[in-house]
Amino acid sequence: MTLFHWIAVFGAAFVAGIINSVAGGGTLLTFPSLVWLGQSPIVANATSTAALWPGSLGGMWGYRHELRQTRTQLFYLIFPSLVGGVAGAVMLRQTPPGVFAKLVPFLILFATILFMMQATVQRWLRVHQHQHEGARWMAGAAAFQFCVAVYGGYFGAGIGILMLAALSLLGLTDIHQMNGLKNLFALCINIVATAYFMTAGLVEWPIAATMALGAVSGGYGGAGLARKLGPLVVRRTVIAIGFFMTFSLFFKQY
Repeated sequence: MTLFHWIAVFGAAFVAGIINSVAGGGTLLTFPSLVWLGQSPIVANATSTAALWPGSLGGMWGYRHELRQTRTQLFYLIFPSLVGGVAGAVMLRQTPPGVFAKLVPFLILFATILFMMQATVQRWLRVHQHQHEGARWMAGAAAFQFCVAVYGGYFGAGIGILMLAALSLLGLTDIHQMNGLKNLFALCINIVATAYFMTAGLVEWPIAATMALGAVSGGYGGAGLARKLGPLVVRRTVIAIGFFMTFSLFFKQY
């Protein structure tokens, strides 16, 4: 890679860090940027996952007080998160590179649409007051979380909004507590997926380290800029980039 490529990789991760600090959805920048720079889609996905998972750890730590007040049984969802994350990573490893490359535009489109729905779902969560408990609801939530984790291990972008919706069906109404759990489960998914990608030799570590540094720098130093721009501008920017990447990669593949 040339110096320009390294600057582009750091820059994409830096902007992703800013976006994640306000709205989430940074993967919609880091993954397509690696594909455009010539990385195999599977390697790009694995490298992006390895680079950005520390953000979930930081987010979980930020909501540690809310997590202490969470019902104990909700932590049982850690198990399907771990199992599903590994399953999704294995599926990615077994997918022929050519097939995954053709799926990429559709995966990015799906993640972009999920991101667009985030504000609507957040408003619905704030007015959703019904409490649902019991073994049946927990079993359903565990099954749904497993499916989300499989998707997360396979591709990952957009899993946050899916997990928030699942938590709302269990009766949670405190969005900060829900975000804490979401970050905890995302951390579980991405750590086991990254561990598998490491053993499979799919992670480009120099790139992952550069992106991790960029993401942390963007999340910390870019928070002020993100606040000045406002969540609406940031969200619209992510959506625009998501659609641009979708159609550009679609025409590139087809």
